[in-house]
Amino acid sequence: MHSFSEQCLDMARSMLSHNIESIQPNGTVQPVAGEQSRPDEPGHIAFALGEFYRTTGESTIDGHDIIDLAARCITAQMFTEPAAENGLAYAALGLLAFGPSKDRNPVWERLVDETKERIEKQLLHRSDYDNHWQSFNIAKAVARYSLGLSKKDETSRLIERMVERINQTSSTGFFDDASTGIGGNFNLYGLMSFVFVRSALQLHANSGVRDRKLPTLRTYAEKYIKMMPDLVRADGLGWAFGRAAGAYGQMHCVSLILQGLRDGWIPDEQKAKYFDILRRLFLFFYETYLDQEHGFLDLRDDERTAYDHHTTRMANFDAARYLCQWSRLAKTVHMPAGPAKLEPPRTSGRFVIFDKSSRKEQGVFLYRDGTSGLHVQIPLISCGGQLTSDALTFPHCPGVFDWPNNVYLPMMMPELTFGEHVMIPSFYGKNCVTGLGLRNSFYFRYEQPELITKDEEIIKGLGSVKVQWNFTGDQISCEFVYTVKQQITLDKFRYVLAIAAPHSQYRVGGSLALGPEGHRCTVPKDDFQAAWAETEVVTNDPAYRTNFGKIHYIQSLVRDHPLIMRPGHTYRLTVNFDPDVTKIES
Repeated sequence: MHSFSEQCLDMARSMLSHNIESIQPNGTVQPVAGEQSRPDEPGHIAFALGEFYRTTGESTIDGHDIIDLAARCITAQMFTEPAAENGLAYAALGLLAFGPSKDRNPVWERLVDETKERIEKQLLHRSDYDNHWQSFNIAKAVARYSLGLSKKDETSRLIERMVERINQTSSTGFFDDASTGIGGNFNLYGLMSFVFVRSALQLHANSGVRDRKLPTLRTYAEKYIKMMPDLVRADGLGWAFGRAAGAYGQMHCVSLILQGLRDGWIPDEQKAKYFDILRRLFLFFYETYLDQEHGFLDLRDDERTAYDHHTTRMANFDAARYLCQWSRLAKTVHMPAGPAKLEPPRTSGRFVIFDKSSRKEQGVFLYRDGTSGLHVQIPLISCGGQLTSDALTFPHCPGVFDWPNNVYLPMMMPELTFGEHVMIPSFYGKNCVTGLGLRNSFYFRYEQPELITKDEEIIKGLGSVKVQWNFTGDQISCEFVYTVKQQITLDKFRYVLAIAAPHSQYRVGGSLALGPEGHRCTVPKDDFQAAWAETEVVTNDPAYRTNFGKIHYIQSLVRDHPLIMRPGHTYRLTVNFDPDVTKIES
């Protein structure tokens, strides 16, 4: 693991070298062309610089004084108005990374009295959240006590409050990041919260607090660790659904596994398997997002994009911070010698339950075909009030079944418009069932006893839908069965497919792609009597990009004239796919 450790440190050094000159004299950041800076960026930079100093002990990089730059960024973050609480948390941990004692902290010595007073004021301000921002409160509490700004350590209480709310919103202990909508926004930020809190505890001045709270964190973080063997694709693609996937979908997964290995949360007999998962995740991250010629993280170009709120600068400094952490963690992890004895790829299907109650059921269905390598993630979760295609209930499989990032399209699912209400069978289910069908096939089905709008509003008394996905090898079929409770006019029906291409430069050899014969989609049953519209060419439209490549064509099955739907009738849509699954050559 030492070569991996050194490789991570070299990458971190390169990323910092390429981005450090963007730090302005006042501690703010010069954005890359076409982007706007975020108010919390100085905090992210301070934490990255702190982790580099903590890992290497070096106070300069390419002739730049890291201590001075960190002091400038921390100052800028503390005086940002209105206060960016996430930035404050990152800045506070960045300050701690240079030393837990103010008397021996080189950055604290560089700060003027006005900034020191501001830090005390900002860190002493208490707030409360029921989403991933609560992890920032925990980080502030760690810094508040460790820097001697408060004699009362609130870290334990805040961690207990966070997990108490997890138990209130998830029957199985997963992190619900919802603040609006139907609830149940089980996205990548839940995993990030545990990674961030664990990093904060590592910087706590009182190691006893860390030791006492690790079992609590393990109870919940372990659930995400156990998902990894079924979640991570053979080519190394990690978390692929919901907002902020992409580069962060790789980085958070790598961090969690390394932390789990360091803390002994992964049994010895499974370490070889998780080391292989770790290797694949890192390789996918390295080859998909790193400009290997220049050595910096590349999120956006003419072919792909990223989560709207993630700037290129922030991602580069976050990646440098993670790489420094990985470098240190890799030295503490004792992996078994020799090549891992891995199981051959097998066909499997598993539904991970995030929440199950009388009100709603949510989770993610993970299917993998051992022969073709087809590997899909079907999330049944809330979008958290931010409607995009990223979290809708269809097979997420970049390279084969793609979707536009940051925008909404009813991907691989019917969209029914009744007057002002636009319905899609996503966000929640009831009676979720998965199992084995005929000929070693897998199925995943759920019901929506009341239809739900794309704005996550349940409309009672209108109708219901039953959904079933079937998987046989690399063949997929889906069936949607609608009934209405009263006669009603359907104004419009739409069903959408996207055809994308892998990135021309940033791609992993052996990764999944769609061959020349495409999805080979057929519609054996359509009671809505829709017709395929003319294929829409979107190659030159910047809105139609993914985290991994460019969408070129949109195919829409549309009925744009009214249909009177009557109670007592079932309206069925069945769509079959036999995708031409190929693999990218190295």
